[in-house]
Amino acid sequence: MDFKWLHTFTTAAKHENFRKAAEELYISQPTVTVQIKLLEEEIGSPLFERDGRKVILTEAGKRFLPIAKNMLEVYENGMADLDRFRQGYSQKLTLAMSPLIAESIMPYVLKQFMLIHPEIEISVQVLDSMNISEAVLTGEVDLGLSRLHFNNSDLICRPLYEDPVILVVPHDGRDSETAPPLDAEELLRNHHLITHNHPEYWDGLLQSLRPQFPMLKTMAVSQVHVTRRFIIEGLGISFLPSSTVRRELLEGRLLEAPCHFLKLPIAKTYAILKYEHPKEKQFLDFLSKFRF
Repeated sequence: MDFKWLHTFTTAAKHENFRKAAEELYISQPTVTVQIKLLEEEIGSPLFERDGRKVILTEAGKRFLPIAKNMLEVYENGMADLDRFRQGYSQKLTLAMSPLIAESIMPYVLKQFMLIHPEIEISVQVLDSMNISEAVLTGEVDLGLSRLHFNNSDLICRPLYEDPVILVVPHDGRDSETAPPLDAEELLRNHHLITHNHPEYWDGLLQSLRPQFPMLKTMAVSQVHVTRRFIIEGLGISFLPSSTVRRELLEGRLLEAPCHFLKLPIAKTYAILKYEHPKEKQFLDFLSKFRF
C-alpha cells in the first residue's frame, strides 16, 4: 500500500471533493481519482460514492478513515524520528517560553547548550505565560519557562532567577557626565506610563504609584518588545525587568531613572515541569550557570 494513496484519501475525505483535494496536494484531479481507485482495490471496498458534485464516504470509507489517519501519523512520526537520527540526535527537548524570556538572553543560552549537547534536538514554542502550564500538563512540551507562578498539584513550579525591575525612559540626548540626574518623579508626572507588559507585578505597582501620582497617565501595552520600541520613540516610560533592556541601556538608546522613593518589585522566572527527567534537569542545571 502506497502512503500517497492514504494521504490523498484523507484529503479527499476532508473536502468531500476530488478537485479541492487535487488543489491542496498539487496534483491533477485524474491522479486523485486513480489513487483512490487503487486504494479501493487494495482494501477491497469502495470508499466514496458520488452525491452531485460532491463525494461522500461510504460506510466502509467512514470505518477506514481513522485507520488511515493513524497509519499516516505512525509513518510520519517514524520518518521524523529517522530524520533526527540521521542528523545525530538521540534525544528531543521541547521547550515552551514566554516572549519576554525568548527575546532576552535565551537565544545565547540555547546556542551554547546546543554546542555542548549536539545529541539533543531543541524545539521551542513561544506562548503567553498563562498558557505554558497547560502545554506542560498535556505533554505538548517537556519544560516551560514562565514569568508567571502556577499553583497546580500536578506540576512543579520552581523559581529560576530574579530580575530587578527598573524605570526605563528614553535617552534625553544629553552627555551622561554633564547632564543633571534624572528625576523619576518628574518623569512620571509628565509622561505616559506604559503598563501591563509583564504578567505579575503591574497591579501591585500601580497601587503603590496612584497615591503619589493621582494624575498618572497610563497606556497598556501587552508585549515588552513593543514597549521598548515605544519608549525609544518617546511615547512613554515603563517599569521593566532589567534583563529585557540590557542591550538598549548599554547602547545608550534607553536610560534608567533611579526611583529612591519607591520600593520596586522583583520579576521572577519559573521553570514549569511535570516530570524531572534527566534531559530537563540537564537543561535547568545549565541554565542556572548564567546571570540574568
